[in-house]
Amino acid sequence: MKLIATSWRRLTLAVLTVLLVVSSFAIFTPTASAETYQVKLGSDKGLLVFEPKQLTIKAGDTVEWLNNKVPPHNVVFDAAKNPAKDAALATSLSHTKLLLNPGQKVTTTFPADAPAGDYVFYCQPHRGAGMVGKITVAG
Repeated sequence: MKLIATSWRRLTLAVLTVLLVVSSFAIFTPTASAETYQVKLGSDKGLLVFEPKQLTIKAGDTVEWLNNKVPPHNVVFDAAKNPAKDAALATSLSHTKLLLNPGQKVTTTFPADAPAGDYVFYCQPHRGAGMVGKITVAG
């Protein structure tokens, strides 16, 4: 009887140890964290461009738009040029209010469920001058 009790205690201890080790992996495994990227509105040399012009991010990431040179600028996402052709999504990502002063910032956080693909954006006042960019949301 004593042998059975000792064996049962060892088995219980072994099971508890395994559960503790497995649960510690679940608790301490780092979660994927969202990143923040910066895009300048106007180059440091005063050109009417976005820097960088192209950027690859993940859904859930944030883009900080920094009004740099040759204002006014804004950021408008083209409803026809996003993976879902979703006008509401394009509107929610856009910042149509003009940034008038260098150093002003606005941010765009892509939804965690944003479809993968290319999102084309532009500056309304300088679109004709070629101030257009693209963000690729990686799948």
